[in-house]
Amino acid sequence: MAVELSPLGKSTSYPVSYQPDILFPIARAQARENYAHIDGIYQGQDWWHVFEISWLNAHGIPQVAIGRISLPASSPNLIESKSLKLYFNSMNFTEFESEQHFIDTVEKDLSQAAGAAVTLSLFQVDELAISPPEGICLDALQPEQLATHPDASLLRLEENTEAMEVQLYSNLLRSNCPVTGQPDWGTIFIRYRGKRPCYRSILAYIISYRQHNGFHEQCVEQIFADLWQNLKPEKLMVYAAYTRRGGLDINPCRVSDETWMPGPIRLARQ
Repeated sequence: MAVELSPLGKSTSYPVSYQPDILFPIARAQARENYAHIDGIYQGQDWWHVFEISWLNAHGIPQVAIGRISLPASSPNLIESKSLKLYFNSMNFTEFESEQHFIDTVEKDLSQAAGAAVTLSLFQVDELAISPPEGICLDALQPEQLATHPDASLLRLEENTEAMEVQLYSNLLRSNCPVTGQPDWGTIFIRYRGKRPCYRSILAYIISYRQHNGFHEQCVEQIFADLWQNLKPEKLMVYAAYTRRGGLDINPCRVSDETWMPGPIRLARQ
């Protein structure tokens, strides 16, 4: 479906009865046209944390939880975020015979919208652990050149260096929602094996997204594709931990080798 038809950026009434048809799938294919040949684009997960989950148990008593959704990168569709928020709110006054019944219902509905198997895990409201970022932080470096929109030509390798493996991260990722123009903030992790990259050039490239309009998943896939095509690593992982907006945070991860697939993390800023 065209994103212009979604509820994103529009005044919307919150449903008070279960409404699975409010879920709005967005095909991934169009955004992937320029890098569909890169296998890593289809390998990975989109992890969503949903902080506004509530339903009624069999006795009509409200239940609350935090949800972690896992949606495979190979799915033909992503799910538009506001429609997901409205979907979960539509269940606030619906009775389910058990927590497992609630999970089964959500997984069925989200899998149908995504076109692939989606899983949901529920956590108590104080159960999710916070992890410190791991790797070398790039944020104190001084890039040689800056750009106002994504520019893969900024990326370069260091001269005459041996192959190496490293994990880098930056808290300076910022992009805009392509529909509302609202800013999205995140921390990006890059695990890399290959000839030594210029760290300053990677930071400059990350900063170049600050005025870019793109969904979280699309930004991560473009970053992965540009690193892969310009630095030519042996292996690559790109993971973005975006901050929460509308009761949701989105954490896309793409990998060239599935043995490099990390587990989901949560950072303090999320």
